[in-house]
Amino acid sequence: MHKPLVIVTGGCGYIGSHTVLDLLSNGFDVVSIDNFSRSKSYALDGIEKISGVRIINHAVDLCNYAVTQQVFDQYSDVAGVIHFAAFKSVPESVQQPLLYYKNNFESLVNVLQCIKKRNIQNVVFSSSCSVYGDINSLPVSETTPLSNPKSPYAYTKVVGERIVNDAAPAYGVSAINLRYFNPVGAHVSGMLGELPIQRPDNLVPVITQTAVGKIEKLTVFGGDLPTRDGSCVRDYVHVMDIAKAHTLALQLMMHSDKLIETINLGSGTGVTVLEAIKTFESLSGVSLNYEIGAPRDGDVVEIFSNPIKAREMLNWTPEHNLTSMMGTAWKWQQYLDQNQLLN
Repeated sequence: MHKPLVIVTGGCGYIGSHTVLDLLSNGFDVVSIDNFSRSKSYALDGIEKISGVRIINHAVDLCNYAVTQQVFDQYSDVAGVIHFAAFKSVPESVQQPLLYYKNNFESLVNVLQCIKKRNIQNVVFSSSCSVYGDINSLPVSETTPLSNPKSPYAYTKVVGERIVNDAAPAYGVSAINLRYFNPVGAHVSGMLGELPIQRPDNLVPVITQTAVGKIEKLTVFGGDLPTRDGSCVRDYVHVMDIAKAHTLALQLMMHSDKLIETINLGSGTGVTVLEAIKTFESLSGVSLNYEIGAPRDGDVVEIFSNPIKAREMLNWTPEHNLTSMMGTAWKWQQYLDQNQLLN
């Protein structure tokens, strides 16, 4: 039986590679486009070890329209595109805003041009809760007004959604923007997870790398913020739950009339940075070396989601709790060290 084909941009990245696994397990064929500028080819090996499938990856720069078009032209009858490929570091975007504007906008426009040219009907856009900026009321729903983005990265997601929302109806395409809160954890096998090429910016890989001594000391950015313990509050979601939502979004569009939607992906529960650290210490038995530092430019103080729309539209509810998130991330870190994958 013919399997529907999905093109995943950034398919070797953190969320992209886990979504590839979920798509494969739900009867899709997958082609990845990833030039490894922010990922490693090892992700292809991890996907194969877990699924038994060696997916095709085209290592091209999506900012080059001609070569991007050449890839798309190789495939007919594409069920949909899931667009992950983007730079995503908040601190780096503050330091190098033009790099982020060029890469994240140009790659998205090129992909949408190829979708239009090839008459592909469905697109899922990887967005972020960072679009909300500092908010006045919690939890955050899809109707919460967007405030001024706190970083150039966040602004690329605000504008990216607008680009998708303008292009989709103009070209007869269904589109779903998925606003992730904080994806963490790793595949339950421990054989695929987040692969930060440089020193990570995200909390959980910093925690696990501190636990094994790769990072000497973890800095908690802010200790006297207006939260229950003075540290930032985030809504953490297991990466496989995030991945599942992409499959569900694609399936919804494939079996619906044309739609354009924006959906939050969060657990609905806020967790402080210090609570996350304590959860990791409890399950791993490792005491982390950490200090309280000044708040970081571009970070919001507190944010967590209202997940009702995802439940109602996608029938999506996160299955993993914080202990599972930290446990799988720790299992992945140990697998990395045992196999010397990042040494």
